[in-house]
Amino acid sequence: MFSKSRINEPGPAKDGEPAKAPETAKKPVVPGMDVPPSAKAKPPASILSSDLTITGNLKTSGDIQIEGTVEGDIRAHLLTIGENATIRGECVADDVIVNGRIVGRVRGLKVRLTSTAKVEGDIIHKTIAIESGAHFEGSVQRQEDPLSGQGGITSHRASVLPPAKPEN
Repeated sequence: MFSKSRINEPGPAKDGEPAKAPETAKKPVVPGMDVPPSAKAKPPASILSSDLTITGNLKTSGDIQIEGTVEGDIRAHLLTIGENATIRGECVADDVIVNGRIVGRVRGLKVRLTSTAKVEGDIIHKTIAIESGAHFEGSVQRQEDPLSGQGGITSHRASVLPPAKPEN
């Protein structure tokens, strides 16, 4: 039968030699390096600051957070629009979180409009969440694959406004 070789295993010292440590103990431990170096690490999110204005299109396979102004189309994996940000163009991402203002079409697998969002344009999505207080003027279309730009399944015209203030 087969047996495991005991050459590299720690054991009793022979002829006064110190015992060998296992081979795995000799590798340095680096925090955050649980994956082999050959695996492609996901880059951190890019953040465009509030004092930045960009005219042109942005495209990344990673995550991006916009705090400033963009006049152009944006494509990303995760797109977060900051509360004071303004986008004039199409936003396309797997996940879109809108806290600020978008004038243009939004396409995403998951689209979330927070209470501070202001969207003027159509939203094409697989799933959508609109918080109370969000401002939205445009049409809503649900698609199985909104990133492909193909035809929609359902379409609705919507306007979401902040809740009415109670009268005294």
